[in-house]
Amino acid sequence: MSGFIEGLNRDQTTLFPERLEDWIGEDHLVRVVDLFVEQLDLASLGFLRHAAARTGRPGYHPAVLLKLFIYGYLNRIPSSRRLEREAGRNVEVMWLTGRLVPDHKTIAEFRRLNGMAIRNTCAHFVELCRRVGVLKGDCVAVDGSKFKAVNNRDRNFTKAKIASRLAHLETEVGRYIEEADRIDRQETGAARAERAAHLKGRYHGIRQQIDRLLAMEKALDDAPDGQISLTDPDARAPIARKWQRARSTAVTSAIMCRPLLTPRRILS
Repeated sequence: MSGFIEGLNRDQTTLFPERLEDWIGEDHLVRVVDLFVEQLDLASLGFLRHAAARTGRPGYHPAVLLKLFIYGYLNRIPSSRRLEREAGRNVEVMWLTGRLVPDHKTIAEFRRLNGMAIRNTCAHFVELCRRVGVLKGDCVAVDGSKFKAVNNRDRNFTKAKIASRLAHLETEVGRYIEEADRIDRQETGAARAERAAHLKGRYHGIRQQIDRLLAMEKALDDAPDGQISLTDPDARAPIARKWQRARSTAVTSAIMCRPLLTPRRILS
């Protein structure tokens, strides 16, 4: 490969083995993550298993798993399986965790059991930024995003939709009455009794639907935006396109200053 830039020989040995410390720059972000986590009081933040158990196999310290979680957040690695792979091949993560490689189940379980403690850590970070003067709060931005809701569009009701369904059900009641009259005139015996029982059950089901719609119509009087969603109460149908399913809108309030963007509140 003459004439090209050549790499090192993989079999080349060195007199003094290289240290992980030498691979991480003095201003690298993982040093900030390490310093931030080390000064936290994990017990007061609500982290579980912050003290070693007297019996059983030793576990990972929550500080190690928290560092790994924060690194994944900063580098867009939310998957516990990917974080497990990074811990075994990424020099930055090796330095951050001391070459520990937690399995993906341990990482996922830590995240599941310490959800509130992680949120408390984020709040502590915001307060720390405020104390050191990085965050002043003199500039606030508000934005909204629409997310597809769990609520199906057929489970979202407005006064117009309820009126349309009531009209349809009233038509069904009229058909029931006509069918009952026809049976009285034409059919006799067992066939008549069987048909009448079927119509009676059908009529009972229609009346139940009408009663539910009337109750929802009454509840709509107290709805500020004139909509009710049965599965997800916060979901709302968009106005622009009638065929779209109901959605939830997350409104995010954030404080901005310098290169820092800090989410403060999300309202549905």
